[in-house]
Amino acid sequence: MSTIETPAPAPSATTPHPFSPAVESLLSRMTVQEKAGALFVARVTVNPDGTPWEGTDDESPFGFTPTTELLLDRHVRAFGLMNAPGVRELARWGETVRAIAARSGSGVPLTVGSDPTHGRGRNVQTSQSGGGFSTLTEPLGLAATHDPDLVEEVARMMAAELRAVGVHIAVHPMADLATEPRWARVAGTFGEDPAHAAVMTRAFVRGLQSGGAHQRVLATAKHFPGGGPQQGGEDAHFERGAHTVYPGGRFEDHLLPFAAAIGEGVAMMMPGYAAPLGLDHDEVGFAFQRTVITDLLRDRLGFDGTVVTDFNIVTGMRLPRLGIELPVRAWGLLDLPPVERVARLFEAGVDQLGGEDDPALVLEALDRGLVTEERLDASVRRVLRDKERLGLLDDPAAGTADPEQVRERVATPANLALARRAQAASVVALTGGTVRLGPDVRVYAEGVDREVLARYAVPVENAEEADLAILRLAAPFDPQPEGTLEAAFHSGSLEFPEETVRHVRRLAGTVPVVVDVFLERAAVLTPFAALPGVTLVGTFGVDDDVLLDAVSGRAEVSGRLPFDLPRSDAAVAAAREDVPFDTADPLFRFGHGLRLPARRP
Repeated sequence: MSTIETPAPAPSATTPHPFSPAVESLLSRMTVQEKAGALFVARVTVNPDGTPWEGTDDESPFGFTPTTELLLDRHVRAFGLMNAPGVRELARWGETVRAIAARSGSGVPLTVGSDPTHGRGRNVQTSQSGGGFSTLTEPLGLAATHDPDLVEEVARMMAAELRAVGVHIAVHPMADLATEPRWARVAGTFGEDPAHAAVMTRAFVRGLQSGGAHQRVLATAKHFPGGGPQQGGEDAHFERGAHTVYPGGRFEDHLLPFAAAIGEGVAMMMPGYAAPLGLDHDEVGFAFQRTVITDLLRDRLGFDGTVVTDFNIVTGMRLPRLGIELPVRAWGLLDLPPVERVARLFEAGVDQLGGEDDPALVLEALDRGLVTEERLDASVRRVLRDKERLGLLDDPAAGTADPEQVRERVATPANLALARRAQAASVVALTGGTVRLGPDVRVYAEGVDREVLARYAVPVENAEEADLAILRLAAPFDPQPEGTLEAAFHSGSLEFPEETVRHVRRLAGTVPVVVDVFLERAAVLTPFAALPGVTLVGTFGVDDDVLLDAVSGRAEVSGRLPFDLPRSDAAVAAAREDVPFDTADPLFRFGHGLRLPARRP
């Protein structure tokens, strides 16, 4: 059994923050029903036109409670967005729901949280990218820049755009370490190295939270105490991925990025779903464990902020038209009644229940003596303090833009230029150098927009008539049945299918080839690295023109890998899930990347 050794907390993190008179005054006016409602973060969806969803289960692909019922009947004052229809529509929706919330209660303002909106991934469970925000690389690509100042600048831009549309809580960063390459969530991390991930996490949190009350967004570090060492690489959204494991005894490595976030004053912390194996703890989900939430997170690491659970660890949810059932993810406690799960969460030290929307469970726990009102008050104070930090106790609309003017603050020329700079800084040249493009160069391409390519070279239909081939490939994964929740989670084998390898080999026998791989996972590139005439590039979500600028020498290439790239699936299977850099004889190591200066025009 591994014992837990934790980093020393930063001095600033160990001092409890007092609650202001404004927080105490609002708490004193709240009914017990309002207090219960304040402890929930309900899933919500926005209609395409920016109106709140108010339908029934039969009218929507989602099984969510109608928005007005959440606000007026259940007194819920924290929402988690499940879609991003567009920035103008989000701003319009925000105006409407704030007006509804103002119609009843003691004046508790609404806060809205969102998973990442500025990256490439779109998964109803983990990200809401798109919708008109400035488009960045994935967090793993930010780590590949090895530039914490740039990461902080990017996070500050993200915060400004989110506040403009009425989003207050970033349900990220993922402070997890990518020590298990098969895991489906690697793209959301800052990589494999504990020290590097800690630096990047701190910069990201600082950028999100460093503005004034009307500019900042509160960050949520997740999935404490580290969701990376998933047993066999399976994800904890599913019962087969219910456990993190520590065969190398390296639990303390996984705490380092969280300690860095706490030292930076991160506002919120989200425990992971997983139940740990191989530790001196119960084999139940981390959020249910007092030794993890109170003893470790609060007492040892000095975190005094809000602890919010990951979604649906009390009850499940149906998505009727999608034919998907979101399971209850109370791993190790599936036989416990929901009200007793609630009581155990508050006993552990949790403050808010993510993805849940039925305060009756809290009220029942209170009536049965499973939790006291004094205990609820302790959590409500933290929740209200967060709203105060955002300036919402004075103005529930603080920081938001007029819906018709929101475009003046989102995806502005300056923000787009910064996003492009971050994309460019994340490109990793693995082998070879730059190639020549121009109006006399014929290029056969796959995965590249033809109109974009035409600005750099002459697109052709067949490799036989080309001077160069450029292939953009996605990292491999084991596909799951379409329409299932699992289909959005890319896990399994990291080796390319033999058909893809033969295709690249055939092209390389005809023409020089640039192979760019979207490294949302640590793909096995061994078959390509051995081919003469192949230039290998790794990216983490960049536009076609950013890639073409990089491979042609129009822009400097300076990115470096944020993890090892393994030589084979067998090497990954033999490695220990919790140990950084544990795959034998990797093809490319952490930090690898050829530095290619930009050519003079």
